[in-house]
Amino acid sequence: MSAHSDPLPAGKLPLPLLERLLARFAPDDPRIVVGPRAGEDAAVFDLGDRYLVAKTDPITFATSEIGWYAVNINANDVAVMGAQPRWFLATVLLPAGQATAEMAEAIFAQIYNACAALGVSLAGGHTEITVNLDRPIVSGTMLGEVAPDRLIKTAGARVGDTVLQIKPAPIEGTALIALERIDALRAAGYSPAFIERSQRFLQDPGISVVAPARLAVETAEVHAMHDPTEGGVMTGLLEIARAADVGLTVDLDAIPIAAEGAILCREFGLDPLGTIASGAILLTASPRDALHLIESLTAAGYPTAAIGRVTRPEEGLTARRHGEVVPWPVFAADEVTKVFG
Repeated sequence: MSAHSDPLPAGKLPLPLLERLLARFAPDDPRIVVGPRAGEDAAVFDLGDRYLVAKTDPITFATSEIGWYAVNINANDVAVMGAQPRWFLATVLLPAGQATAEMAEAIFAQIYNACAALGVSLAGGHTEITVNLDRPIVSGTMLGEVAPDRLIKTAGARVGDTVLQIKPAPIEGTALIALERIDALRAAGYSPAFIERSQRFLQDPGISVVAPARLAVETAEVHAMHDPTEGGVMTGLLEIARAADVGLTVDLDAIPIAAEGAILCREFGLDPLGTIASGAILLTASPRDALHLIESLTAAGYPTAAIGRVTRPEEGLTARRHGEVVPWPVFAADEVTKVFG
């Protein structure tokens, strides 16, 4: 069997394949400020006095709170571009043979409540009862606005910047495992209090990064922001390096990992550095601004840590643990897929 016909792993397309496809099918429209590019979180369109920021993303792992996930995951990608999320459209696919009015109403309520919490309007979408599905699927599109001089791109990382992580990882992975594998956790002897606390990671510390992203751009000059999702923090860092054409040196011991997330990842044999990490932000800024951001964000309730620095592209990707250089952790698929395999 040729390499072209080998099955691909679940999750995002491998970066080299994605970059090749995006280069081949690149758009030719001068009003597209940020088009399809690996590592960039959303598309950006020039409307003259402002930019329209657009993001679309499906929710395929989760079933519990799927509407809440859909709104927040898409809002995050708009917010890390420096934009304010405004309007949401949802495609809701319900499994034939399982769909009920109660199921549809629950998902709509989740979407509405999540939009209301962010000041976003549910502007439209599509609903369908679909054959050959074993669970609901929600695909969302979030639209937002930003002034042209306030746009932030993943590609904006500069040599000499400090790399920051806002909030620990893997917030989404922790909630996802606790919600979707509750029976296995009970059977393994985990306490109801631990399971409930892990499930509440959706709200506390929360998968939304809209508020800390807004605070960050109001506090200092941010050169790049990125929302690490599938593939975890390490894949997010790799995407920054590829988008900005820079090198990175990262201290793996400095990456904040939530205690509950570490426990659940260990239970299922996952590496938390490669587990879906929505809820955190990766950010680069000058060393001086980075110190100010750490102080201000942490004081506001968003723990922030310096985890590395941006280097020249020829220096490549360097990971350190206990002060020693180690291989850069690479994840062909998100670690959480092992739980759903």
